[in-house]
Amino acid sequence: MDAVSEKTQRNEHHALLEVENIGKTFASDSGTTVRALHDVNFRVAEGELLTIVGATGCGKTTLLNLIAGIEAADTGHVRFADGRAGGKDVAYVFQHYTLFPWRTVRRNVTFGLQMRGVPLSQREATALRMLDEVGLQGFEKVYPHELSGGMRQRAAIAQALANRPKLLLMDEPFGALDDSTRRDLQQMLIDIWQRERMTILFITHNIDEALVLGSRVLVFSPRPGTVAKEFEVALERPRNRIAKDFTDLFVRVREALSE
Repeated sequence: MDAVSEKTQRNEHHALLEVENIGKTFASDSGTTVRALHDVNFRVAEGELLTIVGATGCGKTTLLNLIAGIEAADTGHVRFADGRAGGKDVAYVFQHYTLFPWRTVRRNVTFGLQMRGVPLSQREATALRMLDEVGLQGFEKVYPHELSGGMRQRAAIAQALANRPKLLLMDEPFGALDDSTRRDLQQMLIDIWQRERMTILFITHNIDEALVLGSRVLVFSPRPGTVAKEFEVALERPRNRIAKDFTDLFVRVREALSE
């Protein structure tokens, strides 16, 4: 998929998600308050892979928690196209692995389907398909502690995808991985996104990662976090990290983060 078709695809669809005037403040036991988010506004189109880049502590994770329905905003609204928020239509991949250590990889992938009452045969078929999708075929009966960090994150992604979410939220899922594994999983995610035409909102503090993955990049300000700048990533895939147009855009995003 080239840059033109990505932009065309996004513009032809209504927004799947609208974040409007979101604000969030936390109060501590000592009585002090921390403003995590202030007046956050953006839209995510159906089928878009949108990345948000910002420094640690700028409220990126808080934003995903609000979208997922884990926390409630103090001001503003999170709206989905079908009028519902959170629930089974949203899947969440965290930075730290959320696999159940007592369940095999296959049974981790089928957990959400089991909770929804999906028949066993369908759960098993879905798990095998998802594990093949993320490159874990042959590891169905392995337990999480027997996997490398990259393989555990592949399993977590398969677990999220098994529920066929309308929106996949990803909170720095590759942040703890070595560079080689991180690049492998970035390409895996791009391949899955292009095949499935799913909608992904991906959080990172890594500019390179944001530009390699995103159709658009939103730059978050320091706390209280808000959208400071937006960049359209009009670069063909696969993206060349050492090409001039990539490095030029990298510098522009870095400057925006520094402002």
